[in-house]
Amino acid sequence: MKMGWETKRLGDVCEIFMGQSPNGDSYNTTGEGVPLINGPVEFSEHSFGKTIRSKFTTRPTKFCKEGDLILCVRGSTTGRMNIAGFDACVGRGVAAIRAKQYQPWINHFISAKRDEIHGKGTGATFPNVSGATLADLRLVVPPLPEQQRIVGILDEAFEGIATAKANAEKNLQNARALFESHLNSVFTQRGKGWVEKRLEQIGTTQTGSTPKTAERDNYGDFIPFVKPADFNKDGSLDYDKDGLSKKGLARARNVAARSVLMVCIGATIGKCGYCDREIVTNQQINALTPFDGVFYKFIYYQMITENFQRRVLLSSGQATLPIINKSKWSALIVTLPQKIEDQKRIAKKLEAICEETQHLESIYQQKLAALEELKKSLLHQAFSGEL
Repeated sequence: MKMGWETKRLGDVCEIFMGQSPNGDSYNTTGEGVPLINGPVEFSEHSFGKTIRSKFTTRPTKFCKEGDLILCVRGSTTGRMNIAGFDACVGRGVAAIRAKQYQPWINHFISAKRDEIHGKGTGATFPNVSGATLADLRLVVPPLPEQQRIVGILDEAFEGIATAKANAEKNLQNARALFESHLNSVFTQRGKGWVEKRLEQIGTTQTGSTPKTAERDNYGDFIPFVKPADFNKDGSLDYDKDGLSKKGLARARNVAARSVLMVCIGATIGKCGYCDREIVTNQQINALTPFDGVFYKFIYYQMITENFQRRVLLSSGQATLPIINKSKWSALIVTLPQKIEDQKRIAKKLEAICEETQHLESIYQQKLAALEELKKSLLHQAFSGEL
């Protein structure tokens, strides 16, 4: 350790205020009372920002001050953080950390310890990090001028990283928007000779089923058993996660190769895919096996358009758990050229654009990951005395 640097407990150099729900769990969104900070919406996933006024309470309990570091300490968002942009009440699952000397040094320290803090949560349903656990975190504390020098380096570097990330994210959004724009234009500016058909007029439709899980001999590796989580982003499927035995297949519904699939219930309703081999699906998935003269990938690309997805949602109702039943799904309209050669030509072009888009997305995602790793590396160097 460098001369003049000390190792101290976080609790020795900071005041730590563990949040508490407002009295009677009373809060509102009308602006009445004191701002309340207690939800993931207040926190940045990767970087600091300022908290926003979204909830208020007239019965506050624990308080933070403008400029305090606000840290999630409960549940899946443990470790996320932000800076209080105003005096507020801090609710359950949130801690306010206030440096006794120099707040920016503490902010960067907590940022460097995010993963460690997340891993310190205890409890099965909602892991929780206690105030005592936070207070016992060890950090290095150099003399104040050294803290200020290092913080200056970090702030300048992180500003550049933030700009680079914003550019990469914009490029990522542009790549996706370009594909979606082309995809939608194909099916809204269709050529002569296209016809409208219900799904049930162009193929066999069916809903999947699940053999009894208590009978373990229903399961094996004879045929892939596909569920919503097995759909890949490009429409292909992951066939290796689960499977059925011959006995299980006899109690399920076989889906032929070159069929189109859609999740028709739950949070991922509208998610689409296609199979290049025989499979079985669970009851959350509807399948269309096209008749001769209809190309399955052409139908897949039409199903992922904004127009088709909107019609699926409108047909699913507005219940807590959206669902579109087989009869309503089978009655949905698609448009297609009468010649299968034209369908294949269009699908091939869309597939090429999709592959290029995914290649660009991969590049931008790798750049974003590299920038995040650079940030972690700089924080490690800062608290190891290497900056």
